[in-house]
Amino acid sequence: MRLEAVELRRIGMPLVAPFETSFGVQLERDILLVRATTSEGEGWGECVAGEEPTYSPEYVDGAQHVIAHHLLPRLFGRGDVGADDVFPLLRPVHGHQMAKAAIEMALLDAELRARGESFATRLGAVREAVDCGVSVGIHRSVPELLQTVTGFVDQGYRRIKLKIKPGWDVEPVRAVRERFPDVPLQVDANTAYAESDANHLAELDAFGLLLIEQPLPEDQVLAHARLTRIVRTPICLDESIHSLQAARDAIELGACAIINIKPGRVGGYLEAKRIHDLCAQHSIPVWMGGMLETGLGRAGNVAMAAMPNFTLPGDTSASDRYYHHDITEPFVLHDGRLRVPSGPGLGVRIDKARLEEVTTSVQMVLPNDRLTTGAG
Repeated sequence: MRLEAVELRRIGMPLVAPFETSFGVQLERDILLVRATTSEGEGWGECVAGEEPTYSPEYVDGAQHVIAHHLLPRLFGRGDVGADDVFPLLRPVHGHQMAKAAIEMALLDAELRARGESFATRLGAVREAVDCGVSVGIHRSVPELLQTVTGFVDQGYRRIKLKIKPGWDVEPVRAVRERFPDVPLQVDANTAYAESDANHLAELDAFGLLLIEQPLPEDQVLAHARLTRIVRTPICLDESIHSLQAARDAIELGACAIINIKPGRVGGYLEAKRIHDLCAQHSIPVWMGGMLETGLGRAGNVAMAAMPNFTLPGDTSASDRYYHHDITEPFVLHDGRLRVPSGPGLGVRIDKARLEEVTTSVQMVLPNDRLTTGAG
């Protein structure tokens, strides 16, 4: 199909409640959406880059700039371009995985809609619904944390993930485990610790956790391998896994027993599928991470989480975990699970009225490189 035009739309989405990690506190999301118009129809993508380059080097303003000025010019003007072409054609641009992933997602949505095929079918999903976990941010006090976790357990979530950082780790985890001795529980450090904290992290072994996610900085893969000799709880890598090669290296070094897959972090759903397949070959279980996506990104993530080697509940929470009013029909939890969309492409519909309500700017990118912007 031929790529004819791309709309870069920024939206502002207030969160249901403040979400705190070791990186800071978020009250709302400034999100970049990508709408690709092609000769076969249109498709939507969502860029998961945050407002600041804290989780990764990417940030939303930079993602919009690199898409308009460096990525799309490499795709325009080609006779035929599909989702499978995005990764190799954009390889000369180093990094910018989240920006590349948003373009690939939009083209994949467009081509699958055109042929009446769902994301789930294209990715090789084997389940019609997926088990859901929920990510719980850092709280001001343990009693407040317990109240929040109780609410999510009552809603039926099948796994609880607690964000931790130095000074907020052993005691809150102990309190949650004592209150909920049988609930599957894991923690996420978002790179907040040093290798010298290994013995302290080993204190978490007492709580029967599923895993400790990304305790050390992303470039310290060897240090993670050494950490596995001290900490009995399985180590899961997130930020360190930015490509298929990074996953291959981490597995060979013994740096992790589990991998969190985030399509935006690795450059798109097709690269994420390759990582899934690699992990399956090495008996490394994977699970689907979350980046506070709208219904667009959530649809793709739920479809991917239905693949065979996604054997642990992911952060594919219901829409109302983060947003009172999403830009698509909401994903609703039923018995701790979300149904996998079965319609063509992403399988969700844009709520146009809501989209316009939350739009803050629109930029059209055309093959002749005329870049135009307008307030929403």
